[in-house]
Amino acid sequence: MLFALDIGNSRLKWALYEAPHSASPIVAQGVCFLENIEQLAENDWANLPAPTNILGCIVAGDAIKGRVKEQLDIWEATPRWVVSSESEAGVANGYDSPMRLGSDRWVAMIGARQRAIQQGFASKPLIVVMVGTAVTVEAIDPSGKFLGGFIIPGHGIMLKALESGTAGLHVPTGDVVPFPTNTSDALTSGGTYAIAGAVERMVQHMRERFGQEPHCIMTGGAGWKMAPSMSTPFELVDNLIFDGLLAIAEQRFGQKLGA
Repeated sequence: MLFALDIGNSRLKWALYEAPHSASPIVAQGVCFLENIEQLAENDWANLPAPTNILGCIVAGDAIKGRVKEQLDIWEATPRWVVSSESEAGVANGYDSPMRLGSDRWVAMIGARQRAIQQGFASKPLIVVMVGTAVTVEAIDPSGKFLGGFIIPGHGIMLKALESGTAGLHVPTGDVVPFPTNTSDALTSGGTYAIAGAVERMVQHMRERFGQEPHCIMTGGAGWKMAPSMSTPFELVDNLIFDGLLAIAEQRFGQKLGA
């Protein structure tokens, strides 16, 4: 069995798979906020079958990693953590310093590339958007090479920055509308369309470079909020990082479907 971990800035998501390959069914899965990590071994994970392999992606820092490791000690398997490299699982890393690329970005791109191949889009350029605390917009060419990407603040960070940097401006929740006529709607619409605009600019870059429409995949905890405001067609995927972890595990642990 494979136990996969996706540890972000606010939440830990986990999934237990029957085997480390892309078509493996999920045995169990869950999510918790980082402040509740210490409850996992005695609660959510207590009655799970022991996994053979543990593979994780973490951006939350060493302190969180240590707390998670203590909970994983209920099993004998040693957790392995993905670090960005020059190439893995069909994706080549075009970053100036490949190991400085965030592991979440790397794993998500690997997952997106695998999905594109499985769905018959391998010959098309690919754009991968993660909408979370920060927003990343990645470009992958038809050969699987990561060309580069944008990083912009997530919606929450944008609003907090405006509230802290502008006298008397408080940030209530508004609606996304084409022509905002109140401050709440103006703030919410501005942040949303800023993210949409970054995606659309990358789409334009890819059209100019490759002469065809890219296939677009969006993921992240706030991806569903962006869906109604996107003019570019895209596929919304809940657990793209898990798709990437499965692809990496299949390559590293040598478990192929039917083997």
